[in-house]
Amino acid sequence: MPRCRFSVRSSGFSVLEVLLVTSIVATLAAVSIPVTAGALDELRTSMAARYLEGRIMNARATAVRRSTRIGLRFEPAGTDWRIGEYADGNGNGIRATDIASGVDSEVAHAEFLASLFPGVGFGLHSGVPDVDGSRSSGADGLRIGPSGILTIGPDGTATSGTLYVRGRRGQYAVRILGVTGRTRVLRFHAGTAQWTTN
Repeated sequence: MPRCRFSVRSSGFSVLEVLLVTSIVATLAAVSIPVTAGALDELRTSMAARYLEGRIMNARATAVRRSTRIGLRFEPAGTDWRIGEYADGNGNGIRATDIASGVDSEVAHAEFLASLFPGVGFGLHSGVPDVDGSRSSGADGLRIGPSGILTIGPDGTATSGTLYVRGRRGQYAVRILGVTGRTRVLRFHAGTAQWTTN
């Protein structure tokens, strides 16, 4: 049986074809990178808010279980924030002086917010109002009193307040309802300029 041979000549790609494909790939990459970076920032900021909500709920469970006051202390540490958890050692609440003297002892390993969630910290972006609609002068984003300590009682009640969490673009708030000790996570939508439950 005779064999048929086919020969295919490949002449390669023209410079014009290579340039066209290269420009299409570069355009797609340029469009997708900012979208991906924005989505990652939004995800990290959301996860940081959920992490803080979890820390508060865990501290609440510890306070009820141990029948003592538990405090979460938020301290600036350079460009990061240290989050420590302390137990009331003398029955007068969680105080900075008692923490410094060792009376209120640390009950959980301290963690650093930006180390867990790069690019995320406490604060409000420019032009973003507080959840209640007011424009606050507080730059650090902690609305839990001047000491930066969120205290939770043995009955499950807590210091009322709000923790504002911001990424490079994303903006979230963790609201603590004092009477019940419950929390809510809210997200700020720049398009509507409103806070909504997340």
